[in-house]
Formats: sequence, C-alpha cells, structure tokens
Amino acid sequence: MSARGQASAGELLELVRSGRAVTRGALQQATGLSRATVGQRLDRLFRAGWLREGAGGPVDSPLGGRPSITLEFDDAHAVVLVADLETRHARAAVLSLTGEILAEHTGTLVIEDGPDVVLGELGHWFAELLEKTGRRADEVGGIGLAVPGPVDSGTGRVVQPPIMPGWDGYDITGRLARAFTEATGAAPVPVLVDNDANLMAYGEQRTGFPDCSAFVLVKVSTGIGAGVVVDGAIYRGIDGGAGDIGHIRVPAGADALCRCGSYGCLAAVASGGAVARRLAGTGVPAASGSDVRDVLASGHPGAAALARDAGRQVGDVLATVVTLLNPGVLMIAGDLAGTPFLTGVRELLYQRALPRSTAHLNVVTSRLGERAGLVGAGALVVEHLYAPSRVEERLLALGV
Repeated sequence: MSARGQASAGELLELVRSGRAVTRGALQQATGLSRATVGQRLDRLFRAGWLREGAGGPVDSPLGGRPSITLEFDDAHAVVLVADLETRHARAAVLSLTGEILAEHTGTLVIEDGPDVVLGELGHWFAELLEKTGRRADEVGGIGLAVPGPVDSGTGRVVQPPIMPGWDGYDITGRLARAFTEATGAAPVPVLVDNDANLMAYGEQRTGFPDCSAFVLVKVSTGIGAGVVVDGAIYRGIDGGAGDIGHIRVPAGADALCRCGSYGCLAAVASGGAVARRLAGTGVPAASGSDVRDVLASGHPGAAALARDAGRQVGDVLATVVTLLNPGVLMIAGDLAGTPFLTGVRELLYQRALPRSTAHLNVVTSRLGERAGLVGAGALVVEHLYAPSRVEERLLALGV
C-alpha cells in the first residue's frame, strides 16, 4: 500500500477484491484519502467495468443513518483461458475472474510431440471453448498454462525439463499468444506459465486453505513434483527450481536410471511412471501415471502393493521436507493420490519426522482433483491482471 493518503485506483480495487474495505467510507478509513478522491478513483474503475455496486452494507457512520452501498469486483467483464499439460493428455477451460469453470475440454495431447504442435492445438481448443460459452475472444484477459517441468517465472520458459523433450528454453508465451491469435483473430493477450505442481498448490491453498501460511502439495503422476505456497504466494526459488523433489537421490534408487539422465532419483523408483514400469514387467499394460490410476481403480492387488511401497519412498523424503518447512497442510495429489499410496506416505513420514514437525500437520488429499492446476492457473492470471502496480497502466490503455 502507498503512503497514507496516496493510495492508487489499483490499491482501492485490491482492497475491494480482498474484502478488506467494501464501502466508500471503509476505503476512506483504510487509505486516508478524501471522499472526493475516493470517488474519482472509483469512478475510473466503474467506467472500466471492473467494479459494481452491490447491496446495502453496514452503516459507515457511528451516528447511524442509511446503510452504505457495498462495492463488488465485477467478474463478468472478462474471462481467462487456462490449460494444464500432462505427458499424454491435457485439460483446458474458460474461467470467470473468480475461478468458476464456464467450459472445459479434456483430450489427448502428447507432450513429446513438441511445443509447436501442442501449443498450436491448444489455440484451437481455446477457440472452441470460447464459442461454447458464447464469450468473445476480445473478452479474454489472459492465458494461464501449467506444465510438468521447472519454469523460470521471469521468462515463462521451462528449464531442463526431464519429461518435456524439445521444450527446454522454448518461447512458450510467445507461441501460445500467437496460437490464440491465429485461432480466434483477436489481439494477443498476456500468457503466464508455471509449473503444474506450483499451480495446483496455489489453487488448492486459495480455495480450501486460505488461512494456511505454509502449504505444500506433492503431485505424484508420471513424475513427482511439489508446490509450496508461503504467506499466500508461490515459492519458486531463484529460477523456478523449488519443489523439484522427484530428483532428490534416494538409496533405493541407486541402480534406477531417471529420465533426467541421473541414477537414484526419487522419481525413478516412486513415480507413477516407475510403478507403471513395474506393472508392465508383470504383464499388466501400463505406461504412465494415468494408467496406474486406472489399474488401481480396478482393484488390482499387486498395483496397490506397489503404490503403497512408492508412498513409503516418498514419505521418507517428505519427512525432510516437513522438518524444513513446517507446513500446516501437506496435500498429496496426482494419479497415485489414493489410499494405498497415502498409507505408505503416512507410515514413513510419521516414523522419520520429529513429532514437533508433525504435531500440527494436516495430511490430506486433493480437493479440486484434476481441476486444481486450472484453478491455480486462473488465479495466477487474475492476480497478474489486477495487481495494483498494473491497474493504472491498464486503465490508461482503456482511456479511463
């Protein structure tokens, strides 16, 4: 927040969006601005279509009087497009600015086909989804994309992704913006890219655990990754490498070759891909984490035993993670996030971690399921578009 009495239109919008001040009087009290100045700045937000008046709220004056009119963020003026890439399939959606899924599509997209093909196809998916919702392409505020690899958030490029051959350093944001334009004829919009586990953690924390100041999500699918949210913000490390626990070396994997080229990685022995290889070795057709999920759902006893063993391997590593970060919530998500795997995680986690580290720890499974990455990607785009530092620039561009 700017110095008292100098709050911008963007900061007023942030106060309303967060629920901290939702009447004109409350905005005056929170910012120190005069009534006239608050009115002028709100008028710009109304003209942009970003705010609307709601029902009467509490009385601002201690002397009583008529209830004040509340202010609300108007989520109808724009939509965001989001997609979540897996190794062999993808999910895309149109979201409202408050995270409601308006239309959704799931289909086959093989990440090994390369970024040009995959991102071009996403552009067509987005055009079809917009048509389905009846929203125009010029109503799209931005695009969010979740990918299964480490991302440098400053550039939007993946950095040495083990399971994304051909994507290292590729200009994802530029290509996806062009794909959107080519498919819809609309002007390019901002594109934000982040790691899938990061965005899953962001979506789950914001919707289910908003008061948790240290939140960890571990995604176990074809690979293994973790997302960390601290004080409401994604923790990425200095170049997007935070949370890459799938490549921590473990004794059980000494002879196991990982897709990153190293031996001994956790992902080489405990990921959905690793379990799939073991199942395939017994004659069960499985090649990915999603295949393992389907085999587990069928009640296959051998798959359950392998998933529990994988959970124990991951739980051993998570004992260190929990000791280091002391989270309030540890969420297990992804294709293997069922009872056998979770049982294995709990066995080793509570056995190896200090009681002090787990005394207030809540170990849970995903609440949003396969939509967590979409919700997180949407939230990332919205926070980018309506960040106080960016609102003034956007208002000027709109001529208000």
